[in-house]
Amino acid sequence: MNVPLRIPAAVALLLALGAGAGAAEPSPSWLTPELAAAAKAEGGLTVYSSMNEQEGLPLWKIFEAASGVPVSYVRASDTQLLSRISIEARAKQRSWDITVSTAAVKIPTEFVTPVDLPEAAAIMPEARGKDKRWHGVYAHFNAPAYNTKFVQPADLPRSLEDFAARKDLKGRVAIDAADSQWLSAIFLNYGEERGRKLVNDIVTNLEPVLIDGHLQLARAVASGEYHYALTNYISLTLNMKLSGADTDYFGLDPTPLFFGSVAVSAQAPHPNAARLAANFLISREGQEFSKQAGRVPVRADVTPNPPDAVTKLGDRKVITVVFAAEDEKKWQKTFQDIFRKK
Repeated sequence: MNVPLRIPAAVALLLALGAGAGAAEPSPSWLTPELAAAAKAEGGLTVYSSMNEQEGLPLWKIFEAASGVPVSYVRASDTQLLSRISIEARAKQRSWDITVSTAAVKIPTEFVTPVDLPEAAAIMPEARGKDKRWHGVYAHFNAPAYNTKFVQPADLPRSLEDFAARKDLKGRVAIDAADSQWLSAIFLNYGEERGRKLVNDIVTNLEPVLIDGHLQLARAVASGEYHYALTNYISLTLNMKLSGADTDYFGLDPTPLFFGSVAVSAQAPHPNAARLAANFLISREGQEFSKQAGRVPVRADVTPNPPDAVTKLGDRKVITVVFAAEDEKKWQKTFQDIFRKK
């Protein structure tokens, strides 16, 4: 849906303090003068994003205040965004400037344009699309989560094989109904034959419940409806934990990594504003704001919230997963074949 930006009290105070610092205060690193002037002259920016409004609107209000570029924010799920972008492209509509979601890497290459972003040199190499058609904005490390009221740290599984053998957990474990990245990482780590057997054992012995959506999964484990999530975004578990919920996560091999990314439309009605906005998202300022909600930054000079968000996973084998649309269809079919067979 299209949401007008409203500035919450906390962000208003932050901006007021910045304004009070006077003209000597330096401009943000991402606000390059020539590009900022061209962006402001275009008169607007349209953002398609899967980021919830409670987080997305304050973030873009900071961009508005610094750049003078008004933002139109359209929030929808990854699937809805992909469908809308495809339909509008076929109709040759110039309707959006940037998209921010895990679906950005799956957009057909002809619908997005390569961009050189000055701030990209500071983000982790895995978060830089090889063709510059996407740049990672936040890192999705995937790890099992648990409810701390029902599970003690000493009882946590020490491996996926250990998880699969825990028949006492039957009916107490859940997973997102479309977690094909996790399945892909398991097959890459163990090999297809051994990986398939391991996941089949998990399904047979644990009968994991399929939940529609990673946020719903995080909430279900945090509330105690399920004792474990086989895997979930650690940023969502952190978000629940930071709000006071009884939940945490732990590391197992393999640890899948993929990104919520930004991509710029090849038909952007405001191309300069789009590049400026993409640069803002991966800047230190943008990353510092986003980490407040538990999102894991992609920059080494931004400390996660909490600081041990990644290091607490331990010395795990991290497997970066970047799916094109065709890859996801293949892996999602494999996931459905295994998890819905019973």
